[in-house]
Amino acid sequence: MSLFSVQSQLYSTFNFLCPKCHEGKLFEHKILAFKGSFEMNKSCSNCQESFMPEPGFYYGAMLVSYILSSFFCLSFIYFCKLVLGFSTNQSFVLLLIICSVGFIWVFRIARSIWINVHIKYQGD
Repeated sequence: MSLFSVQSQLYSTFNFLCPKCHEGKLFEHKILAFKGSFEMNKSCSNCQESFMPEPGFYYGAMLVSYILSSFFCLSFIYFCKLVLGFSTNQSFVLLLIICSVGFIWVFRIARSIWINVHIKYQGD
């Protein structure tokens, strides 16, 4: 089984699919939709698995988001300063631009990781 085969948790995580059947979509709209880009489906359209198992379920996804964001930001600043030779101000301006564009993806991937940790694949 490869890392990104249909049975893999990574497949459903990075494609924002139901962790149980890997077919239904986690989010209602595409990532670039300006309206409703943070709205999740209540349940899977295929297997009816609830994407909101309990109130406050996604608080842990905030920790995942924080870890991903802080690792990326620190790595990016060090890369800009040490490899590219940018000043600190230039590095932070570029980082702010990248973070403002990518915050929806970070929000979605953190939630997808969190739900995939708690719900396992039960396909074929």
